[in-house]
Amino acid sequence: MNEIRASVPLLSIFLVFFRIGLFSFGGGLSGWIYRDVVTVRGWMSDADFLSGLALGQILPGANVTNLSIYIGQQLRGSTGALCALLGLLVGPFFAVIGLVTAYDRIVGLSWIQNAMSGAAAAAIGLLLIVAVKGAAQASRRASSLVILAATFVAVGLLQWPLVPVVLCLAPVSIGLAWLRVGSDA
Repeated sequence: MNEIRASVPLLSIFLVFFRIGLFSFGGGLSGWIYRDVVTVRGWMSDADFLSGLALGQILPGANVTNLSIYIGQQLRGSTGALCALLGLLVGPFFAVIGLVTAYDRIVGLSWIQNAMSGAAAAAIGLLLIVAVKGAAQASRRASSLVILAATFVAVGLLQWPLVPVVLCLAPVSIGLAWLRVGSDA
């Protein structure tokens, strides 16, 4: 590891994590990092990467941030950790600032408001499709449909908090599933 540690330039660490942070939206960052750090550049072994991934998941904070710090630390010590972290966060930070600035300038335009309303309607439609498909999947069994209906009534209609409702209904649902599996055997 020491020969790699001295050979990886700090700028390279920064640029790899900058690109990952800037162009990776919607998750999957660990996969991107693995590809760049292990597969493409060979900066770490699979075992070292997986150790860092496991450590990043058990530590408090964002997993990918913890993983980036771990990789930077392994490659170039504290300075490498700082370069990896800054690289990961700087790009998205300025991208969000730029988007907010642009949004503030164009938000008053009527066609932008119409486009946002259309996007909101499309998002609601997609959410409803997912909900209907999930309900159809759950309605294959009467017990699942009862749990689904109870959750909807408690949270949607009675406005009870979601976490206590789920904490109460989850054991019931698990018990019903256990009974169903036991009777199928």
